[in-house]
Amino acid sequence: MSRLTTREIAVAALFTALLAVSAFIAIPVGSVPFTLQVFVVLLTGMVLGPRLGLLSVLAYLVLGLLAPVYAGGASGLGVLFGPTGGYLWGFLPAVVVSGAVAGVGARTLPRLLLAGAAGLVPIYALGATWLAMQLDLSPSTAVLTGVVPFLWIDLVKALGSALTARGLVTLPLGLPAESRRGR
Repeated sequence: MSRLTTREIAVAALFTALLAVSAFIAIPVGSVPFTLQVFVVLLTGMVLGPRLGLLSVLAYLVLGLLAPVYAGGASGLGVLFGPTGGYLWGFLPAVVVSGAVAGVGARTLPRLLLAGAAGLVPIYALGATWLAMQLDLSPSTAVLTGVVPFLWIDLVKALGSALTARGLVTLPLGLPAESRRGR
């Protein structure tokens, strides 16, 4: 694995900060709060790619062990291993999937929309599974409480992240940062 440049570390840190800020906007909906985290996770993957995106989201999860950066200002191991912890763990494969799908070929809007939708799958799969285990729910009840109420809004977030990513990668900012290497 090649070493990270200062620019790559800075951009990954910026997206870590965006993810932390996105968690402070939390509206309780049953067992799982509604936040802008999914929007930022998908955007991170689409803009930074799987490698830097994973670094950014992993830094966020580690930061949350010490600082109150999880949804609603929570922090600590109890959040990562509590009922909503599966959704947080799902951010890791989600950023990799959205980054991998977005990075295949040109970052067109249809490609980014597909990346956003694909990134939702691991969040829901890990989140609902973990929720069922933690709250002793049947799989169907976990899906009804931990997926269905959020599906439509998360699809809107996926659309928003695709549109935002498309705008960011077309600006002369040198994004995605990884693809600038060696130029």
